[in-house]
Amino acid sequence: MTGETMGQNMDDGTLTSYVKTKLASDKLVSLTRVGVETNNGVVYLTGEVETGEQKSRSGSLAFEVKGVKQVVNNLQVIKR
Repeated sequence: MTGETMGQNMDDGTLTSYVKTKLASDKLVSLTRVGVETNNGVVYLTGEVETGEQKSRSGSLAFEVKGVKQVVNNLQVIKR
């Protein structure tokens, strides 16, 4: 146990869902090529985006989700 109550430490699956929803609602980010995984409140973004702006925006949006402790942005910028 971490000593945190359930209200303080949100379930990783729930965080993943919230991050995916936040990314999907943003017009700049194409969720079809972005993977989201969460482990102990740390969100890992993987996949491909077309611009550096999309990569940065994805990381920022993920970090805005309540309960996210850190974002590891491993998105690759692939010019198409």
